[in-house]
Amino acid sequence: MKRVFLLFTLFSVFLSNAQQAGEDELGAWYMYFGTNKIAERFSIHTEAQFRFYETTSNFNQLLLRTGLNYHINPSAIATGGYGYISTDGTFLEFPGERNSKEHRIFEQFILKNKVWELLFEHRYRLEQRFLDFGTRTETQHRARYRIQVTLPLTDTFFLNFYDELFINLQNDLFGQNRLYGALGIHITENSSVQFGYLRNQFSNAVFDRLQIGFFYNPDLRGVFKKKKTSSN
Repeated sequence: MKRVFLLFTLFSVFLSNAQQAGEDELGAWYMYFGTNKIAERFSIHTEAQFRFYETTSNFNQLLLRTGLNYHINPSAIATGGYGYISTDGTFLEFPGERNSKEHRIFEQFILKNKVWELLFEHRYRLEQRFLDFGTRTETQHRARYRIQVTLPLTDTFFLNFYDELFINLQNDLFGQNRLYGALGIHITENSSVQFGYLRNQFSNAVFDRLQIGFFYNPDLRGVFKKKKTSSN
């Protein structure tokens, strides 16, 4: 309980010192993440996020991402992948508005370790971003680092925290910082849900976001083996 109290204290201190919110409304992100194992060392990452300026309306961003994971060992994973992002850059809804589009390529490396009951995950990511704003296009590059800590409470419940820093590799160095805390619930052996809160800080504004994330990690090796056997 002392560890839980310490984590919540650090989280509260950060929020109390944060900047003024970028808008009056509390937004929400609804998310799905999947790691679908297809071989002993390979799995497919699948992801969909629906982000809103308000909790249930005023669309902000659609993010679809997939990638191929190579499991070097149980504590190290390398990934290469692609993402498609459609973004409404305005806070208000307008009829016939035009969203910006982004095609994104990323390379990623994850390291995991355990200290006492705390499960640590370090995620390093490089991104090549190809953006279309309608009247102009841009190519941008950035690096991201996320440290995540998971604390099991029982066999069913757990706490999850992370802090992620975005570094631009052109123009202004600081991109954004995301601080997250959530209560997680294991539904089955390979699925869980998290109810969390995100503080998304930019250089000139901070956005508050509720998050609901569903995680589903099925082992599909049996499916692929059956298909291979039937084809023979």
